[in-house]
Amino acid sequence: MSTVFIRQADYTYPAIRSIVFEMLSSDEGPVIDIGTRVLIKPNFLSPAAPEKAITTHPLIIKAVAEFALEKGAQVQISDSPATGSFSTLLKKGGYTETLSDLDVTLKPFEATTAVDVGDPFGTIDVAKDAMDADVVINLAKLKTHTQMMLTLGVKNLFGCIVVLKKPEWHMRAGVDRHMFGHLIVSIYEAIKPAYTIVDGILAMQGQGPGKSGTPRELGLLIGGANAHAVDHATCLLVGLDLERLETHLNAREMGVYDGTVHINGALNILDDFQFPELGTLTMGPDILGRFMRRFVIQQPRVDNEACKLCGECWKYCPVQAITYTDRGITFNTDTCIRCYCCLEICPHAAIRASKPLAGRVIEWLRNVH
Repeated sequence: MSTVFIRQADYTYPAIRSIVFEMLSSDEGPVIDIGTRVLIKPNFLSPAAPEKAITTHPLIIKAVAEFALEKGAQVQISDSPATGSFSTLLKKGGYTETLSDLDVTLKPFEATTAVDVGDPFGTIDVAKDAMDADVVINLAKLKTHTQMMLTLGVKNLFGCIVVLKKPEWHMRAGVDRHMFGHLIVSIYEAIKPAYTIVDGILAMQGQGPGKSGTPRELGLLIGGANAHAVDHATCLLVGLDLERLETHLNAREMGVYDGTVHINGALNILDDFQFPELGTLTMGPDILGRFMRRFVIQQPRVDNEACKLCGECWKYCPVQAITYTDRGITFNTDTCIRCYCCLEICPHAAIRASKPLAGRVIEWLRNVH
């Protein structure tokens, strides 16, 4: 059973520092020694002032960094913003000023490494800095999310998918919200942060997670070693039925969370928190997503001469994206998640992965410039 701390707080540094040090010094806190490489992963969605409740507050990051530095750690603070430059985000969010006196490295995720996250996704590219760190401390923001209901501790690790790979995975997941939740949990389990703290002092409700959401003062810091348990407790706090959080459902189905949590603190449940109307998983207009999945991103293709219509691929496909007739098989690019199970399972080597012409041209232009 995982312990989750719930503490009342405001954005005054002595109070935040005291709570953060209490959490990280607990029995389930991270083991940090001299020379330990500590990566702090905040929510750096986009450049925004702290009062917009879009990103993790700089004082929380400062407290965590100070805790690690006092242990003799090497500290790096990184994320992959969805929009805007990293330097603009640091300045606008108050991070440059708040962290200026600390010996830390501030940099965006850039390099990636191939990580096997298990079926059905297989090997995906994850931020190399996150995988190379000895200890990852996950600093999420309590926000609503029009695609996944809430973005909390587990969802925050999707930020370790670098830059343009984010919208590609949204498109690869198609319209299957539950499958996308499976992907997010798989990424979290691969990175396995040592500790998660959710900034709910100034949260966001309504149509989050960006500028369309509404800041709401909750005065809460929620922390624990297991982000599944932290998210569980946070859902209880805001009055969300756990059946509506896809990452929670997937964690239970995948057997990585048993659904039990010990709460250290006051569980004062809200009955008026405003949740979003859920929209499409794709980023941008639906028509753009369909275009990208059909004509730009890599997809499976069949060699009809080699295909024997044995049925192995369509029987195995986890999202039933393969249809067949006596003339051959076709792939539904809207629902295909590009897990390439069909390629792996085909006994006749009749399926390959390739990028359409438009995708190859875009890739060439990106490399040229």
